[in-house]
Amino acid sequence: MTAILKREFRAYFQNITGWLYVAVVMAVFSLYYVANNLNYGAPQVYYSISGVAFIFLIPVAVLTMRSLSEDRRTKTDQLILTAPVSVGKIVWAKFLAMVLIHGIVIAGMTVMTLLLDTLGDAPTKQNLIAVFGFALYGMTCIAVGLFISSLTESQIISAVLTFGALFVGYMMSGITQLISSSGNLVTKILSCYDLRTPLDSFFDGCFSVSGVVYYLSVSLLFVFLTTQSIQKRRWQMTKNKLSAGVFSTGFIAVGIAATVVINLIVSELPSSLTSIDLTSSKLYSLTQETKDYLKTLDKDITIYVIAGKDSVDSTVSETLKRYEDGSEHITVEYKDPAQSPTFYQQFTDSSVSAGSLIVNCGTQSRVIDYNDLFESDFDYTTYSSTVTGYDGEGQITSALQYVTSDSMPKIYQIQGHGETTLSGNFSKAIEKANLSSETLNLMDADAVPEDAQCLIINAPTSDFSEDDADKVITYLNNGGNLLVTTNSEVTENLNNFESILSAYGISRQKGMIAESETSMYYQNPFYLLPDVAGSVFTSGTSGAYIFAPYAEGLTVPEDTDEMTYIALLTTSDSAVLKVDVQNATSYAYEDGDTKGSFTLGVAAQKTIDEETVSTMVVYSSAVMFTDSADQMVSGNNSTLFASTLGQLTETDDDAAVSVVIPMKEYNVSLLTVPASSQIMLSISFVLLVPLVLVVAGVLIWIKRRKQ
Repeated sequence: MTAILKREFRAYFQNITGWLYVAVVMAVFSLYYVANNLNYGAPQVYYSISGVAFIFLIPVAVLTMRSLSEDRRTKTDQLILTAPVSVGKIVWAKFLAMVLIHGIVIAGMTVMTLLLDTLGDAPTKQNLIAVFGFALYGMTCIAVGLFISSLTESQIISAVLTFGALFVGYMMSGITQLISSSGNLVTKILSCYDLRTPLDSFFDGCFSVSGVVYYLSVSLLFVFLTTQSIQKRRWQMTKNKLSAGVFSTGFIAVGIAATVVINLIVSELPSSLTSIDLTSSKLYSLTQETKDYLKTLDKDITIYVIAGKDSVDSTVSETLKRYEDGSEHITVEYKDPAQSPTFYQQFTDSSVSAGSLIVNCGTQSRVIDYNDLFESDFDYTTYSSTVTGYDGEGQITSALQYVTSDSMPKIYQIQGHGETTLSGNFSKAIEKANLSSETLNLMDADAVPEDAQCLIINAPTSDFSEDDADKVITYLNNGGNLLVTTNSEVTENLNNFESILSAYGISRQKGMIAESETSMYYQNPFYLLPDVAGSVFTSGTSGAYIFAPYAEGLTVPEDTDEMTYIALLTTSDSAVLKVDVQNATSYAYEDGDTKGSFTLGVAAQKTIDEETVSTMVVYSSAVMFTDSADQMVSGNNSTLFASTLGQLTETDDDAAVSVVIPMKEYNVSLLTVPASSQIMLSISFVLLVPLVLVVAGVLIWIKRRKQ
């Protein structure tokens, strides 16, 4: 078999076929590679491979067309039928020879993929798994072409039929969608020959075990069918034609059945076993918080997807599979709006966009709009939108908690003193935490409402009245919780507001902090990146950057029997508090300044009889909880806000409300490729390499013609 393999491999390069195959595939891939990865700077190589996947069907048809049909035309197949070597070994040798030629293409793609890592921050694991998926896809296409080549002695007919068969396999997902968007027995049978869909899993950044099993089993099946096709001709040369035909047909039926059964078994396995998430931000994996929450579910929940099963976004589909695997109480159903255009009206009066989700449990339901599953940035210079984040897990986990909870904790945002109203990512964080939020003007109320789980005082610019301050202090003494931000730009005394802080021993150090450690500020020494302590209040942000510009210091006393203080954000020892910012001439220490370190965030917990009665959390930056600050650190500030608020609103009877999953960031940092490198690499990959391959093939072909 090894000798036949070597002979077949050499034969492809002793004529132009092998050279042409490698040159054409690499040239087409290089065109996409130059356009997407070098010129545009996209770090993901699957963009380029995806563009090749369809055009690739043509060179595969050319590569495989002569593998067995040429032997039939020249009658050299008689040697196969009478050779002492088994037909199976001969077929495997021919198949592996073509796979090795395909391997040369894969090696070239791998080198070009690894090159991206030298040009910037490319997701190497995702890129390599995409190349691996394409290798399996190509192997399966070769197996199909080999089988068709065994059915005819015409190379042209073989090439045309191979392209047609591969085209049907490539388009099978669309064909089944046309037959039935919801799926039926016919579409399930046809989907057994869906060559493209398994490839998408590899493109999404997952090592798809089910995809590997599919491509390997289908390749083995077609190699087996090729062997049976040749064996049938061998048996036709014998007397016992009938028994041989029955034997061949029965073997083929068993082979097809085994392939279908194997793939059905794998498809029923949990997605956690059949799909390994290799994305840098773990887009498809569920966090431990969600997994723990799913274990506590005891109510049946249905997630309706307003889309056909084959048309839903692949990222969303993968996420939903993991929710189904995580709890036996979760069921996912797909509702094609073309077939059920009014289905959503059972749950909401508002219109629902295609791809949206409806989470339902009994009489409770929540609609997750498709646009809320993704975060996008719009570039006004190019008028294009780029997806920067995925919030599927955060939105779905929040919706699950909402439909299974009997009540929603209520928070009140204090107004009337120049406070900043929370909006954008922070209002979304409140919604994701399943909190009911209202504004409260203390002048209009005799006291803080009894249903208040937490109050928010966000950077007041004018003082409270003594009566307003007393209402807040009374609320705290009765076991209430409070989240406060202070404003360093307010230099006058806010005595009544500060009396609320001093009720828990905290006071403001007025001025503005400048950081000297370059690793702890961004561009400007006033743009602080403080150390984040590990705490339940900072869950999900420990070790990450928090952006706290224009912050003042907080004075925090020692712990007492009644009070416990947890420093959440701190500066370095070399930071200074600029007391007179307007007249400061340097970011360094000057007369009248105060030396660090400083506390920028603190949690003060009041306890009685070893039980926490009330908690106040204070942050000393007025703009920390704004979208502009949040975007500077990829959403870490809103994660801190959600974690803090989740802890302040947690109750013993509804602890699951505090599960808030932050948005997962896409790796969208573009590669920066110098123009000179672009030109050099473009010429090399698109022109020189394919040209050298073609010229080499032509010269060898001419030389052999003259011999």
